[in-house]
Amino acid sequence: MRLVSFDPVLAALLLLSAYLYVRALRIVRHRRLHVSRWQQTAWWIGFALLAIGLLGPPDAYDDRVLTAHMAQHLLIGDVAAPFLLLGVRSPLLLFYLPREALVLLARRRRLRRAFRVLRRPLVALPLYVLTVYLWHWSALFEGALRHPLVHALQHTCFIVVNLLLWWPVIEPQRRRMGGQLWKIGYLFAARMSTMFLGMVFLFARGVIYAGVYGRGLREGIGAYADQQAAGGMMMTLDIVIMTVTACWFFWIASAEHDASGAYVPDRRQPAAQPSATTPPAEPPPARERAAI
Repeated sequence: MRLVSFDPVLAALLLLSAYLYVRALRIVRHRRLHVSRWQQTAWWIGFALLAIGLLGPPDAYDDRVLTAHMAQHLLIGDVAAPFLLLGVRSPLLLFYLPREALVLLARRRRLRRAFRVLRRPLVALPLYVLTVYLWHWSALFEGALRHPLVHALQHTCFIVVNLLLWWPVIEPQRRRMGGQLWKIGYLFAARMSTMFLGMVFLFARGVIYAGVYGRGLREGIGAYADQQAAGGMMMTLDIVIMTVTACWFFWIASAEHDASGAYVPDRRQPAAQPSATTPPAEPPPARERAAI
């Protein structure tokens, strides 16, 4: 049983990303800017998910078991992307890339304009859906398994579109993530689109991708069972993401609403009214009446 699929290029890229993050942390601490522990933990979780998906068992068995290939895509894209963006949010985002790279990117106006457009919700969402469905088309999916360069392009596309999808939700350029409730509907639309794709794998009568995986046993798993497990995995992750994000953003929105003072209870006490049983006040003496 293979547990590791070592690729020196991928390993080098992962180590480079870790070095850049540690370097950014040192710069931020030198400037006495605060980065919380949960933010750092989020990034390392995303890094670990990338490493497992690209160098671990999912990659070792992706050409023999459809479930492994699907798990790899979900790990490196749908799950790792939000953790990476949470971990690199400002001020780390400003120092993650070296100064020379930032200057080079700043001079590319068309590239910056394209990035601003692609990360808009109404652009990122359809781009994400189109990319996911396109790469699961039989010709491209099987081609990625047969050709390493196409496979690398497939992984790159999944990582990029997931980062673009989550960017307006997490808003890494800000120190705090907003709790706007539209984000729930936005993520709900994205997850429902991939859930329908999972239903195709779950309820299809024929065997999908038989050209690369065959119709017989796959590491002891039947072809149809393997296909259903892959679809069920997609649908389960979609449900988990929708549930967790809905609870999370409702909680953030509620906290922001309370902190803004939108609801301030009236603490003024009403004036005491005379009781019906209270005896009437006695009239003033005669001398005081005369003085009045």
